Amino acid sequence: MTLKERVKKGERLVGMYVQLSDISIARIAAMAGYDFIWVDTEHSYMSYETLLGHVMAIRAEGVPVVVRAPQNDLTAAKKILEMGVDGIIFPMVRSAAEAKAVTDFTFYPPYGQRGFGPMNAIDYGFTPAFEYTKKNMEELCCFIQIEHKDTVECLDEIMQNPYIDGYIFGPNDLSGSYGMLGEIFSDFITGVIRDTVDRLHKAGKYVGIASGGYSEEILAHWSGFGPEMLSAGADFDYLRDGARRNRETLERIHKGK
Repeated sequence: MTLKERVKKGERLVGMYVQLSDISIARIAAMAGYDFIWVDTEHSYMSYETLLGHVMAIRAEGVPVVVRAPQNDLTAAKKILEMGVDGIIFPMVRSAAEAKAVTDFTFYPPYGQRGFGPMNAIDYGFTPAFEYTKKNMEELCCFIQIEHKDTVECLDEIMQNPYIDGYIFGPNDLSGSYGMLGEIFSDFITGVIRDTVDRLHKAGKYVGIASGGYSEEILAHWSGFGPEMLSAGADFDYLRDGARRNRETLERIHKGK
């Protein structure tokens, strides 16, 4: 079953983030059993060549890969899509006009305005190009992020767009748009997110939350809002925390600390 089919069925899905550059990291993440791997190009420093390696390594393990594009970047979106991803995430979409622009980036006519030129997406011609274009709408997920109060205020209009497959909250940026950066567990921000999730669900929309923290307490908090998709924990988080725990264990055992 494709990622899009699972989204359309409203399944609960879990994923993690890949932001570092070594392709082995992407393969390890893919083998860990997540429903999807989120590769980030908005905040990371990876090149397109590195991204392609990540996409190929993750998909080789049979795991869906979604890539977050830089904000409103048509060129980046084209390059990401031609790699053959299962989904694309557009951050900081703040209006219905921006939502239309990003879905136009994503889908071929008559649903959007995506330019033709798939490469890895069609196995460099081993898969017929127009077989791929026909399946584009059926198999590719387009997600937008709710990361600004403007999005919350014009959400009813944005939800009229039929080509958005899911709405993913970015709590930190959302809190910053209210002048409360980082206060994601405050009563006010909690209330905004909860009310907005309810609005989305009443409209039959698929909801995700992108958590920075990955402790059991934090994940239980975000899961309590009822999202279908929950992602948490980046590759560097696991490297940092695992390395620190190992050092503490070594010092306790070997140094008596």
